[in-house]
Amino acid sequence: MNYAVLYNPFSDNGNGKDNAKLLSAQENSDNYEYIDITTIDDYKAFFDNTPNDTSIVIAGGDGTLNRFINDVKNIDIDRDIFYLPVGSGNDFAREVKGNKNLIKLNDYVTNLPSVCVNGVERLFLNGIGYGIDGYCCEVGDQLRLKNPKKKINYTLIAIKGLLFHYKPTNATIIVDGKTYNFKKVWLAPTMHGKYYGGGMIPTPNQVRNNPQGTVSCMMFHGSGKLKTLCIFPSIFSGKHVSHEKHVSVFEGREITVKFSDPRALQIDGETITNVSEYTVKSHHAN
Repeated sequence: MNYAVLYNPFSDNGNGKDNAKLLSAQENSDNYEYIDITTIDDYKAFFDNTPNDTSIVIAGGDGTLNRFINDVKNIDIDRDIFYLPVGSGNDFAREVKGNKNLIKLNDYVTNLPSVCVNGVERLFLNGIGYGIDGYCCEVGDQLRLKNPKKKINYTLIAIKGLLFHYKPTNATIIVDGKTYNFKKVWLAPTMHGKYYGGGMIPTPNQVRNNPQGTVSCMMFHGSGKLKTLCIFPSIFSGKHVSHEKHVSVFEGREITVKFSDPRALQIDGETITNVSEYTVKSHHAN
């Protein structure tokens, strides 16, 4: 079998190419062609010019996957597509595989939900982060610009944000036409998968590609800084939902979240700043 390995040189703090090349080293095979994914601007032409017996491997993190699914969303893919998780978060792999072996993508990149932010609609694979999680991505991006090789500690950013820098907002959420209002909202993610943010489980009952075609939104609200800091670590096990006074989870096919003040948002780890609202539609809602 021949493989075209599309690697993201910027993934895992700039180690993307070296990580991707571990694949051929492990397999001891010469049947691997390595291509910088950032150099591909026309996937239809790329597939047309790639032999039919060549499978595609996407090597990178969740952000790399997000860019890929959006770049190929109007293309019929007639070959096997695999994923090699060599990013820093690897939340998709954590859910569907749990290790760094190749994951066949074909069944996971169809019927995806979309999110509309600032008039632009994009597909997503894992989830939308809004609130302090978006803030963490924003700060992480700023730190990475200063030192591209330094590993970003998002947990430390979150703790400092909770204690000193991040201010919660009021929020309105509309779930399949029903409106709910919340005060002092810290987190407002909407999920297609189970994991985001490097292992957090904001909506533990969300099932990827569930038969109902629903996504889940979690509102972390109404608590002060110290209470929030006490509850926050349990999001890594999904047990935060037991704090029903401060954590509310909604399921639906179309969900809109509006903040009273703009905040950063992340889509599968990719940051968008100064966002006042977003709307997610599951594939069933389109």
